[in-house]
Amino acid sequence: MKVKIRNSKAKKAKKTGYRTRQKTAGGRKVNKRQRARHGSF
Repeated sequence: MKVKIRNSKAKKAKKTGYRTRQKTAGGRKVNKRQRARHGSF
């Protein structure tokens, strides 16, 4: 049986690169916001 609760260490271990963020709708929103603030990055 798999426990569905992740500890905070596992949450922090999530990948945070540009490509990783592009893969989800929320991540694309983040990238769009970054681009608006800083130009292309």
